[in-house]
Amino acid sequence: MKVLPGLVIAGLIPAGWVLMAADNKPLPKEMPAYGALAPVKTPVVKPFRLDNGMTVWLVPQLGFPKVSFTVAVKGGYTADQKDRPGQADLLAATVTQGTEGKTAKQLAEDIAAAGGDLDAGATADSITLETTVLSEKAEGTVQLLADVMQRASFAESEVAIAKTNLLSSLQVNEADPSFLARRALYRALFGSHAYAVTSPTKETLTATTAADLKREFARRMRPDRTILVVVGDFGETALSGSIRSAFGAWKAAGEAAPIVSEKPQPRFSKAVVYVAREGSVQTALYLGTLGPGRTAPDYAASRVATAIYGGMFGSRLVNNIREDKGYTYSPGARLTPNTLTGVLVTRADVRNAVTGASFNEMQYELNRMATTVPDEEEVEHAKRYLLGSLALQLQSQAAVSRALSALWVDGLPPEELSRQARMVQSVKPADVQAAGKKYFPVWRSAIVAVGEEKVIRDELGAFGLEFQKVQ
Repeated sequence: MKVLPGLVIAGLIPAGWVLMAADNKPLPKEMPAYGALAPVKTPVVKPFRLDNGMTVWLVPQLGFPKVSFTVAVKGGYTADQKDRPGQADLLAATVTQGTEGKTAKQLAEDIAAAGGDLDAGATADSITLETTVLSEKAEGTVQLLADVMQRASFAESEVAIAKTNLLSSLQVNEADPSFLARRALYRALFGSHAYAVTSPTKETLTATTAADLKREFARRMRPDRTILVVVGDFGETALSGSIRSAFGAWKAAGEAAPIVSEKPQPRFSKAVVYVAREGSVQTALYLGTLGPGRTAPDYAASRVATAIYGGMFGSRLVNNIREDKGYTYSPGARLTPNTLTGVLVTRADVRNAVTGASFNEMQYELNRMATTVPDEEEVEHAKRYLLGSLALQLQSQAAVSRALSALWVDGLPPEELSRQARMVQSVKPADVQAAGKKYFPVWRSAIVAVGEEKVIRDELGAFGLEFQKVQ
């Protein structure tokens, strides 16, 4: 019987309770060996382009009687005005709240009658609209999406509601250590680049009017910057005709919003950027660096390296500071590909008393990735995890639609989905070590800590780092 301290720390198990946990024993010798890695079956995409420049990717999948739609428009935070960071979030929150012919209530009722919800969101590189409906309602949904993309109304009352909701969410997020850490980390990594934005500011939300949003809508929502991805059980001929009819007359109005295209440059610092939270019983530690994007030749190897390091439950970081030492319950690492660069982030919420010890182990594991070659078993495990996760993802129509639209936003063809799977399958230990050497050394990382100021300074002071407080 073994106590897992991380569960107690996280508040999931009351102090004094114990949890049965298996010791880290080798598997029985009679266990069968891994079977051969099976190729991931990726969807067949049928692309076409309208005369106005709009791209359409159709993915017929007969059987399950539903259809998923994703509309993606290039330019999220990267198309925001310099003095309105995060405005893309407000545009996404209001674009679905009524058109010239329908109120927000009527739109919501129409999409609900089709069996779905209409969701919109913004990222650094895009604004997206998504829904999944019954197959018999697919052609009607095309008309609804076309109405939104061409005739969104931005009623004063709906804009006011959206602004109030986003301001309330921002206020709540200001009390969340993870939100504070991510915001500070991205500012440290990207400086004045648009990729530094992780949310709208209070000033952006307060200053932006319904008239501003109408102007932004005209500048951003343009057919030559838009893709419609449709995945599911539909009649290809009929749906293609509906799309051409609904979107074919759409024309861009006015001058296009500029989209940031300059690739961010690495920024290196020996300072711990910290956000003071008086009375905090944990420290949120975030380490981040620029990594490869999807088009980089070492992207697949870097994904395998990230999985080995901290991107899956059996990773080195998890085994070290969770399973072995009990410093935290849920550490992890993630490589996020954006259009202009990737971002490799490590995060862990740790007890105050082990802030320094946790940081030491995180440094160790990062530098170990940079200086040693992983063994064949680790690489095999990571590849199976990544390919298995992709295979599961491709079982969801909505996930397929979302993944394909993200490829297009990054300037990649639909075949990239299968190519990346093949690239992961071909990764060798030496490839992982090369990616580790390039991206993982601790000196490359921005370091962010959110927690009690005295704890951060006392615990991390031994590492000879400078301190920079976020005001």
